[in-house]
Amino acid sequence: MSDTHLADKGQTAPPPLDGLSGGVSLRLFATLFLFWVLLNASLSFATILSGLVVAGVISAAFGRHLSFLSGFNLAPAGIFAAFQFIGYFLKELVKANLSLAALVMKPSLPISPAIVKVRTTLTDPVARLLLANAITLTPGTLTCEIKGEFLYIHWVVTKSTDLDEATQEIVAGFERYLEVMYG
Repeated sequence: MSDTHLADKGQTAPPPLDGLSGGVSLRLFATLFLFWVLLNASLSFATILSGLVVAGVISAAFGRHLSFLSGFNLAPAGIFAAFQFIGYFLKELVKANLSLAALVMKPSLPISPAIVKVRTTLTDPVARLLLANAITLTPGTLTCEIKGEFLYIHWVVTKSTDLDEATQEIVAGFERYLEVMYG
């Protein structure tokens, strides 16, 4: 039955099965199988066979929803941006750790905590998850909630509660790379 025939009756066609033929599931399958072999540290027939079965079942069942590669741009620009993102995150992690350590060492403890609202332009759910986790893993900030295009961040040393200024200060650096990785 064709899609146009179904549309005439007010029905929609079921979504195509992603299975192992879809790019996302194939990448997920390959990733799961590679980790299986590496973690088992064996190339025996039983290890290979069980790895193929386990990776196949997980990929077929969860291929569309489980992979961090689901919206990832595998072009050289996306891969390069991923390395830049990791570098930027590590730089911000060190800066935030040093800043927070210096803050804690001051007897006056000059903190100004607040929950600030920031905006993200990211639409891919995995990109948003990575953004929220990168913010949370950076000392002094904690992602409390994501609602639509907004994230609510607990900020220990609030520099501004203005939406645009807080977005620029907290989100913009990470987002620059995530847009390339998942754009």
